[in-house]
Parts: sequence; structure tokens; C-alpha cells
Amino acid sequence: MDLLKQIKQNAAKYNMRIVLPEGTEPRTLKAAQIIIKEKLARLILLGNKAEVEQKSAELNVDISGAEIIDPTTDLQREKYAEKMVEIRKEKGLSHDDALKMLNDPLCFGAMMIKCGDADGELAGAINSTGDVLRPAFQFVKTAPGSSVVSGAFFMFVDQKFGADGILVFADCAVLPDPSAEQLAEIAVTTAKTARAITGMEPRVALLSFSSKGSAKHPLVDKVRKATELAQQMAPELMIDGELQLDAALVKEVGELKAPGSKVAGKANVLIFPGLESGNIGYKLVQRLAGAEAVGPVLQGMAAPINDLSRGCSVSDIVNMVAITANQAANKF
Repeated sequence: MDLLKQIKQNAAKYNMRIVLPEGTEPRTLKAAQIIIKEKLARLILLGNKAEVEQKSAELNVDISGAEIIDPTTDLQREKYAEKMVEIRKEKGLSHDDALKMLNDPLCFGAMMIKCGDADGELAGAINSTGDVLRPAFQFVKTAPGSSVVSGAFFMFVDQKFGADGILVFADCAVLPDPSAEQLAEIAVTTAKTARAITGMEPRVALLSFSSKGSAKHPLVDKVRKATELAQQMAPELMIDGELQLDAALVKEVGELKAPGSKVAGKANVLIFPGLESGNIGYKLVQRLAGAEAVGPVLQGMAAPINDLSRGCSVSDIVNMVAITANQAANKF
């Protein structure tokens, strides 16, 4: 887990402002105490101040180092509402409706980031991915040059796999059925995320139930086309496909099924053909193999707004705050 240690050390150095909209959620408050103690971020908790403080007292956690903001009464509401109307004027958003939307901490948090009052956001312990992402898509938008938002998981597994036991899985959180073009963009973006966060040299495998034409099917054709597009988009990266999972990860199988490949048998970034397989895949590895899954790290947003699994642990929240801080500092 040396990587997580390095990520936390960097986060402490960067001192980013990270907003947690679920300010009364027990795991979030327990994580907040650790984050404050380890100085991983300047924390902003959203919620009614009395309720947040009462809940923290019940849990016997110290959050005195965090700023608590109530979205329903904060003085920035008017500024945020005006910005929201400006962004959504073509959709007919009224000032009154914008103020009502700001009562939702998820919307308020997104506007804090949009207006430069926070550097990153983490939520999802008690909210669905759709609820977390909706205000992010509406007001923060995607990064310049990006058309796809996806979710990557950092999987800490047996050291004989990946980059000394680190694998990056995507997309496991956002896009149900990506086109070949979208899958290619996810592959390139995930490679860049992997390199930026871990320092690894990414070896990207686009996964399928076929290896190099061993099966014929439109689903295989999509992955093959995505591989070609990704290679064209980023010729400097090592990207290969379509590969079955064992051909991507196991040296002997990779040499047999894809001889001469720079990726087969040595992959450390795995791109799943759809959300269904990606979400199932990371949870299988996490639950059956006992791997630690850190994420999802959302890619393609104009600012870091990350989503948690509703089954997340306290340590998951701490780790994701540290990663969000790294994203915010490095602008990826």
C-alpha cells in the first residue's frame, strides 16, 4: 500500500479544499476526523450546523477542524443562483428554482466548485451515482476536449499482477453501453489517470470474450474498433485489444493468444466493454479475492467530483478524499 501512503503525503502537501455534501452521514463524519488529524485536506461539511455537531458528538468524533456550511442559509446562495441561471438560461432555469435546487447539498457543493469556493467534492455514501453526477454534469461540465465521463477503480491485488499489484479498472461507474468511440476515449483517459496517480507506465488492455479474433460477434467488433481508435488517439501509449482477461494478465496465456503484444500478459489498465461487466468485475475481485478497491475516480470532469459506493467504508472515504485532493492539485 505504498501508493496510498504517497497519495496521502501529496494530499497533505497540497492542502486542497474538499467539500463533503453528506455532512451528517456517520461514515463521513468518522472519516472527517481522520482526514483532519492527518491534514489530508481542508474539509467543508455541508448540512445544518447543529445537526452536524450533534451527530458528531453522538459518534464521539472530533470535527472541530472542518468548516460547516448550511446550504439552506449560506450567504453565497444568491451568487450561486445567479451563476446557475446563467449556465442554464437556455433551459429556462429561473432564479427561484435555482435557489430551491441549492437546498440540495449535492447541488450546493457543485456550485462551490464552479465558483471557486472549493477544489473538489466527494459524495455517494448515501446518494446514488446519478444524484451525485447530475448537478456536476449540469453546472461543472466536462473538461475541455473531453466528451465522456467515466469511473476508474484502483485495485490492490496480488503483486504478480499489474504494476506491482496495482490494476486500474474502467469504466465501472458511469456509462452503461459505450460506443467504440467512447470506449476508446475511456481507454486513453484511464491510461493518463493511472500514470498521473501511480506513476506507472500504463499497459492498456481492452477486454472482451475474444482474443485477437478468436470469436466473431458485433460486441467483439466494437472492442476491436475501439482499440484501433485508441491507438490512433494516443500512439505513444501501449494499448492492445481485443483481449480476454487471462490473455491480458497472465504471461503464458498472453504469449499464446497474442504473441508479440507489448500489453498481453502484462496489462495494468483493464478497460471493460460496458458498465455491466466493469461493475461486476471490480466487485468480484474486491469481494472474492479480498482486493482493496479505491474509487471510483471520475474522469473527464472539469473539476474533481468523485462518487462513492453506498457500501463504502470509512477508509474508502479517507482514501478518496486524498485522491480527490491529488486530482485537484494536478488538474486531471
